[in-house]
Amino acid sequence: MLESAKVFGYIPTTNFERAKTFYGGVLGLNHVSTDDFAMVFESGGIRIRLVRVPDFKPGPIAVLGWQVDDLEKTVTALKMRGVICERWPGIKQDAAGIWDEPGRPHVAWFKDPDGNVLSVSAE
Repeated sequence: MLESAKVFGYIPTTNFERAKTFYGGVLGLNHVSTDDFAMVFESGGIRIRLVRVPDFKPGPIAVLGWQVDDLEKTVTALKMRGVICERWPGIKQDAAGIWDEPGRPHVAWFKDPDGNVLSVSAE
């Protein structure tokens, strides 16, 4: 029923200006619109709504991720823009912060200004 429907995601934020700077400026996503309740960005044809909330506690897992062709190049570019890759206990990550376990997608995680975990990965 929904297999051909367009998908969009919701991410909570407590600060629109900080979120706009990060998602639009640092990550380079296309800003589509802003109203009193949400700010919309687009990435790869998918819309992401950053919803204004007064307060929240971010979860421990990624809420949004991008699959990229060249993970090392993407991680390097993010670091040049001030993004810091997360390090997780018990997960073997290389010097750049990339999880490179054989037989699994390679992944790097980072956080937005509100503490939401985001990821970039490559097969």
